[in-house]
Amino acid sequence: MGYRKKFYVDPHDKLRLKKLDPDYKGDHETEAAAQEETERSRQKLSDQQFLLYAEGKHSVLVVLQAMDAAGKDGTIRHVFTGINPQGTTVARFNIPTPLEASHDFLWRVHPHAPGRGGIAIFNRSHYEDVLVTRVHKLIDKATWTARYERIRAFEAGLVDNGTTILKFYLHISKEEQLARFAQRLDDPARNWKISESDYTERKLWDDYVDAYEDAISATSTPDAPWYVIPSNHKWFRNLAVSRIMADTIGDLDLAFPKPTVDLADIRRKYHAAEVKEKGG
Repeated sequence: MGYRKKFYVDPHDKLRLKKLDPDYKGDHETEAAAQEETERSRQKLSDQQFLLYAEGKHSVLVVLQAMDAAGKDGTIRHVFTGINPQGTTVARFNIPTPLEASHDFLWRVHPHAPGRGGIAIFNRSHYEDVLVTRVHKLIDKATWTARYERIRAFEAGLVDNGTTILKFYLHISKEEQLARFAQRLDDPARNWKISESDYTERKLWDDYVDAYEDAISATSTPDAPWYVIPSNHKWFRNLAVSRIMADTIGDLDLAFPKPTVDLADIRRKYHAAEVKEKGG
């Protein structure tokens, strides 16, 4: 079974995260065993991004959501290794600024949507406004339910404009999160990533699970699907995300655009003359 089918959240089913094993690692027992497939997927993705940028007809939006320490930054760093920065953007959505908060919740998001030929990566996203706000009781059920509809309409509009949307929930266990927090405490290169809120938010784990299950179930559609990626093993997380991206973009049947000039005329008028001048 392909990763797209295995990890796809069916719009007709109610997501239950506890039924999905965050420790899953597919057919590979170790990172070393998966390395060849991982590199192949990364190279395929790199080649497709070059085609996407050259053709300039489609765009791709990648949404990354997860509990703290699940690896949003790591996914970006590893999956997009080798991707040309030209044509790729990353946007991070933290607590809204006063200006952003004075507008509707999607106002700050739309300017970061990808233009044709581009890939945009959202490290957290418009979904924060049906997750954090819900868990901290800043909005009520009527509001977050209405926002689901707004999100579906927003994403449908992007799809109508040629955007392929891929949304990934990076699924880790509560125990794995605590282990990664410990690594941040012990590793000087990671100390900067730890904060007191990491621990205070853990107390709300079950509330976040409920919010994620409802939001993902309500907004996974055939044109803007959610995938729940087992992420206790970072290497498998990277493999699964890159495979799903490569397979999905591959379905776009991208091709290099035709030249906008007469190549034979260019060769005759300029190239041949340059070669002759250099004595070739």
